[in-house]
Amino acid sequence: MAFQCQRDSYAREFTTTVVSCCPAELQTEGSNGKKEVLSGFHVVLEDTLLFPEGGGQPDDRGTINDISVLRVTRRGAQADHFTQTPLTPGTEVQVRVDWERRFDHMQQHSGQHLITAVADHLFGVKTTSWELGRLRSVIELDRPSLTAEQVAAIEQSVNEKIRDRLPVNVRELSLDDPEVEQVRGRGLPDDHAGPIRVVTIKSVDSNMCCGTHVSNLSDLQVIKILGTEKGKKNKTNLIFLAGNRVLKWMERSHGTEKALTALLKCGAEDHVEAVKKLQNSSKLLQKNNLNLLRDLAVHIAHSLRTSPDWGGVVTLHRKEGDSEFMNIIANEIGSEETFLFLTVGDEKGAGLFLLAGPTEAVETLGPRVAEVLEGKGAGKKGRFQGKATKMSRRAEVQALLQDYINPQNAEE
Repeated sequence: MAFQCQRDSYAREFTTTVVSCCPAELQTEGSNGKKEVLSGFHVVLEDTLLFPEGGGQPDDRGTINDISVLRVTRRGAQADHFTQTPLTPGTEVQVRVDWERRFDHMQQHSGQHLITAVADHLFGVKTTSWELGRLRSVIELDRPSLTAEQVAAIEQSVNEKIRDRLPVNVRELSLDDPEVEQVRGRGLPDDHAGPIRVVTIKSVDSNMCCGTHVSNLSDLQVIKILGTEKGKKNKTNLIFLAGNRVLKWMERSHGTEKALTALLKCGAEDHVEAVKKLQNSSKLLQKNNLNLLRDLAVHIAHSLRTSPDWGGVVTLHRKEGDSEFMNIIANEIGSEETFLFLTVGDEKGAGLFLLAGPTEAVETLGPRVAEVLEGKGAGKKGRFQGKATKMSRRAEVQALLQDYINPQNAEE
């Protein structure tokens, strides 16, 4: 049987009766990105206004007697509504659908049917699957690539048909109806029960489908194809927006354009050139900064080498710098008799470290230095370097190195 949501996709409220209510669990993704398991109930109704996920379309959201429905899934000829509040079997209930979500799904799904039919008609490109995403939808086409001209032709054709206000109707056919053989589709689910539902766009397409759809292409408003991406082997993913999603995309794009105009101090038509100039300027500054940092590293190395305090354990911390900066200093000094402990970054937070000195000693002490600094690293040939999270413990590392050089001090 077809649910009420499939018989009338535009209905927003519906009265029905609770058939059963059983304990259930729902696995969801929490705000921290980790999986969470919610305890609740699977409520089955005599009929439902809320579409259960299927056919590439996500499920609806809504309420049953103002109780939120968090998930709707199909099980054979019935739909399970997950709620966290039980409902008594036999009770008459009012079901309401989240209309904004429902209408968005209707626009995207009907848009997919239209694009699929036009791509097949114009270029013989078949659709193998599709996904109705939260922000954009993707149609997988059975072809390695599409040209920009082909994409433009598809977009132009689908929008012409939207402007022609072509009607969309839904029929139910029995499994043994000869017309079923003439209807496009990718097969029925194993647990399908009842008649076959056929969605027809007048003079464009007929397709087996369980989803919710607009009744006229004019309700799609507009379709924008954002482009294509390489898909699975020999497949192409076509990305599109339909209806209100196009308006929201334009609003976001316009907001970004206004912000860039204010930052770059130029009109939208000059944004690309302005950014290119900034990139070139940034690359030049980075190159100059790197050369200065290298010169500074050489100067620091010579200063350390000629310092009266040279020998034993030599330490240096600098807020600005990187691994290359520290390695230049170590290369310029080139001593294997002295421990050189270099760090860059936040004095009390995270940063980078380098330990250089006698090979065997560095192999022994390197991991211990990383442990003290609560970091990790690796080394070879008299050097050990890595990342640290506690630069505030540099003094402990210096003491560790001094104790290694002067074990009698540690014993005392």
